[in-house]
Amino acid sequence: MTTELHPTLRRHPRVAALALALVLAASLLVWSPWRHDVERSTPPDLASTRCLPFDEPRSVADLNRIVAGYRTTKEFQGGDVGADVTLQDGRQLYVFGDTLRAPSYGGERFVRNSMLVFGPHCAGIVSRADHGAMIPDRSDGVGYWPMSIAKVTRGSYDLVGVMAQRVRTTGPQHFENLGSSLAVFRVDRGASPQLVKVTDLGPDDAHRTRTTWGAAAVVKGDWVYLYGTANPEKRLVFGWSLRVARTRIDDLAEPSRWQYFDGTRWQADPAKASTLIPAEGGVSQTLSVFESGGRWYALSKRDDFVGKDLVVWSAPGPAGPFTPSRPLASIPSHGARLQYMPLAHPDVLTQRGTVVVSVSHNTTDAGLLEQDPYLYRPTFLRVKLP
Repeated sequence: MTTELHPTLRRHPRVAALALALVLAASLLVWSPWRHDVERSTPPDLASTRCLPFDEPRSVADLNRIVAGYRTTKEFQGGDVGADVTLQDGRQLYVFGDTLRAPSYGGERFVRNSMLVFGPHCAGIVSRADHGAMIPDRSDGVGYWPMSIAKVTRGSYDLVGVMAQRVRTTGPQHFENLGSSLAVFRVDRGASPQLVKVTDLGPDDAHRTRTTWGAAAVVKGDWVYLYGTANPEKRLVFGWSLRVARTRIDDLAEPSRWQYFDGTRWQADPAKASTLIPAEGGVSQTLSVFESGGRWYALSKRDDFVGKDLVVWSAPGPAGPFTPSRPLASIPSHGARLQYMPLAHPDVLTQRGTVVVSVSHNTTDAGLLEQDPYLYRPTFLRVKLP
């Protein structure tokens, strides 16, 4: 069904801003080997990379200072932070969702996705020759929001796979999510990523009742735990329910091999996946799940955009049972100014018993965002884990 929010305000992979990418190391998910026809192809050089210097933050205050002050590039003024992967040459490759560029950049001011490459003291902004999205829109206008990223090393180059959410605009400030896709990039040592192939996985389906697997993911040993969210599309139910699947790392690209927790055991039927957190008073569409100190935590804004409470649900294991905490912070939206999609970053500025959280900011006033695109940046805080 159609969602009545501007595309920059909701997406499946993650939270807004350039600064977060400078400091986060996301979980690395490794797919089974790519098909030979993809590996044999050598893409044309459609993308190039420009380096910008940056200093590593040492505190939450530093993070917020970087967010407010990083204004030196026309290629990337704001964007939803995506996932990263470490390339064989030691660089980190980040993928982003909805991205704003300066009017002087040329080409589209707003694109569905973008990429940055980070080396020592260098933030490399990757640009296509046509100044478009790194994963171009479909011929019918459907775009791609990155959700997760992985790589397979092949000699002197890496094949990088990006799982993306297909998105279709249905009107001013209206859009709908249609399903998942896989984009494959080739990255030679020291070179810019080059797109090889994009494959849509499954038919377009805009119903929010369909569980979106990968709203959060945790790698534990040889298992990948994939958390899925769904909304019943009922009046006054603003939250999203949570379910969990698991798969071996090598089977991540084969949903037919996944297992789903049905409340008592792991089994093969996704329709039998049990509800870990109900939609009423539930999580946001995209959230964080992580393990710390032998406990599992799901961190989110209760009731998504209309809610105000940042809550942590804790559990003894990946399949629950999950128990909600008291509100750990208040992050309401006010008028046209939105606070949404808090995400936990347990590997950033670590302190025992706490976690750093980013909160995404945006506005429903397109004119205001046009005047000040830096509103499309997050703020950071630290919360104590229950």
